[in-house]
Amino acid sequence: MIRPTLFALAFSAALVIAAQGRSHEFWIDPAQYQVETGQQITARLRNGEGFSGAALAWLDHRIARFDWYSGDDPRPVAGRLGDNPAVRLTPDTPGLLRLVHETTLSKVTYRDWETPLAFARHKDLGDLRARHAARGLDDPPFTEGYRRFVKALIGVGDSRGQDGPTGMETEFVALANPYTDTLNGELPVRLLYRDAPRANAQVEVFECAPDGTIRIFTVRTDDDGIARVPVRPGHVYLLDAVILRAPAPELADETGIVWETLWAALTFAVPG
Repeated sequence: MIRPTLFALAFSAALVIAAQGRSHEFWIDPAQYQVETGQQITARLRNGEGFSGAALAWLDHRIARFDWYSGDDPRPVAGRLGDNPAVRLTPDTPGLLRLVHETTLSKVTYRDWETPLAFARHKDLGDLRARHAARGLDDPPFTEGYRRFVKALIGVGDSRGQDGPTGMETEFVALANPYTDTLNGELPVRLLYRDAPRANAQVEVFECAPDGTIRIFTVRTDDDGIARVPVRPGHVYLLDAVILRAPAPELADETGIVWETLWAALTFAVPG
């Protein structure tokens, strides 16, 4: 017999997985973006839209990687089934702390064209229907697989340090420290795919004001994969960028997916 707590977790997970087909962004949501050295950091995993979403519990089978960096060396984030917040850790050294999380593959099946075409337009993924036909694929229903590659920047103590690549298949790298550097109204970030700059890509920006007002806008990366994100003091930011690609043949055979999306996200705050 399944214990009630585990049954509730399994039921909640099923609801979340179903909702992810309708929801969009996935991100790390720290309770505080700046803490003192030795102060506990807590952060939730969220899935939703418009910088508002449900908090997800720690589920082992959904986690491919979960690390934190204080300096250049990663350490695993320790968690247990059902933890929510998913992250609880206490850094013992000051600096720029980076939380890095990759999910395992999830799937969503589209029954008609309306939802995938709207999604492709929203995320600037090109003419999905034409790409679909060019590959000789059948009309809906069809299945997409997706994975998330998310990062959060947290200042500890003096908050000094720099972001850098962490080896995720796609990721944002902040080219300035939002907690210590003079930003002059913008934070430059580089978007990577397989360690190479991703040029001319849409970056969707979600900005949360101190009063909770959300502003959403887009910027684009240049030929070097750099996007210059307008920022304001006292605001919190989520950056999001999506890649749509044909899955590797072995993955398609194993899972039944015909498309694969990779989602990069970065959260940070700008001190007020």
